[in-house]
Amino acid sequence: MGSVQPLPFKVDFESQPGALRAHVTGVKGSIDITLAYWKAIAEEVRRLRARTLLVVDELEGEALQAEFMPAFIEAMVGLGLEGVRIAFVETQGGQIPHVESAEILARERGYEVRVFANETDASLWLRYGGN
Repeated sequence: MGSVQPLPFKVDFESQPGALRAHVTGVKGSIDITLAYWKAIAEEVRRLRARTLLVVDELEGEALQAEFMPAFIEAMVGLGLEGVRIAFVETQGGQIPHVESAEILARERGYEVRVFANETDASLWLRYGGN
């Protein structure tokens, strides 16, 4: 008999009317892990009908490799994040340029998303807009 391995991440949610905050901790590094936590977030966005989403990524490890980013963005289509304003906080500063490439791909697909180095700037962008 096979055993079920626990997920290597945890997502904690906080919500206010129309807004959702997802705090992700654990370990990252594969497209499967990345998709799994984004699917969990998307499910909560749909359930709450959130219009804005703040994701704080405190996962340890390497960011998703660039070669997997187009497939990751494609897999996000139809999960219910279209039309949701998304601010993504990458807490590992050295990975921000890498994650910004995912932002560019997502924007090309029509997602309203920005990457930030801190939660304050991300929250302000969600609240007041601007590019």
